[in-house]
Order: sequence, then structure tokens, then C-alpha cells
Amino acid sequence: MKLLEDRIREEGLILSDTVLKVDSFLNHQVDTELALEIGKELAARFADKTITKVLTIEASGIQFAMAAGIALKVPFVYAKKKKAVTQSEQMYSASVHSFTKQETYQVTVSKNYLGPGDKVLIVDDFLATGAALVGLVQIVRESGAELAGVGCVIEKGFQEGRGLLEQMNVSVESLATISRMAPGEIEFEESAKEHVKETV
Repeated sequence: MKLLEDRIREEGLILSDTVLKVDSFLNHQVDTELALEIGKELAARFADKTITKVLTIEASGIQFAMAAGIALKVPFVYAKKKKAVTQSEQMYSASVHSFTKQETYQVTVSKNYLGPGDKVLIVDDFLATGAALVGLVQIVRESGAELAGVGCVIEKGFQEGRGLLEQMNVSVESLATISRMAPGEIEFEESAKEHVKETV
């Protein structure tokens, strides 16, 4: 998705060869028009899957799950990291380790909002180590719902996340896949392929 790649190049801050900061437009302050375009693109990539629910994890995936849900005309659900006092119903849960926060959470989804008969698209802002997404896949499978696939806004293609999901037979679509980055430079997967073609 060129629009997204351009914004990452313009505004993304590369803090190390594994940490990319996009909080000026994606996951702290949010460019709402860009978020809606991301939702449309994710919906288009899974348009033939008859999605009934979009699932994400709080907090940074919420805006993209909502945008995809709007485009698909279906509800979205987000896994909570802390159980609220109002949650007395039965829950699905999974243990998830956050790479950026270096914390492990027990994330939960009410059994009222996910179950057999649902066809689920999982959406998240980043795919890196894959821990959060693996946890959501486990929740979908425990619920008896069918998993249509995973849609990610940004994938760090040099980390292990995609491999873990593919081992679980999960279809993954990423809108911008970074093949390599370091402070001051970033290379996207398609850009790398084009460069190889140009030099051959």
C-alpha cells in the first residue's frame, strides 16, 4: 500500500533495527482518513471470505479493526488486557507477551461476542514477533469460529511473526512489509524486489 509506505518514510522514526515509531499518525495520534483507507484495503483483501466479525487486541489495533469493520459492514470486537468489573460472563483467554512494553498480559474476549458460526478476520497494527496475533488465533479457535485470516498494517518481515502464523496454517496479509531498517534508512519488501529487478 503505497500511501502507507510513503507516510512511514516521511513520518516514521526508526529508533533501532527492530523499533519503528509511528505514533504521529498511526498508533497514538491517528490520521483518521489514513485509518479508513487502511480499513478499506484490509476489507478488499478479504472481500471473498464472508467475514462476520473483525477481532483485534487493545489498544493500537482498535482503529484499524473498526475501519475494516466499517468497510465490511460487520461488528468488531477487541480483546481486553484487563477484566472490567462489569465483565461477569464467561470469557475466552490467552496469554500474550508484548514486545514493545515487555509485559505479559492475559487477554480476554467474552463468549457472548465470538463463537461457532462466526467467520473472523484478525486485524492488528504490527506483525513482529507474532505473540499478540498467535494469542488471538488461539482465542478464535477455542471459540469454534472460523478464522478467515490475519490482516496487519505494518509487518517487520525480518522477524519471526509470519513464520509462527504460517506454521498454524493462518493466511496473512500485510499492507506494508519492511524487509530491513536502521536509523535513517528503511526498505520495504516490494521496493527490495523492484530494486533487484532494476539491477539484474
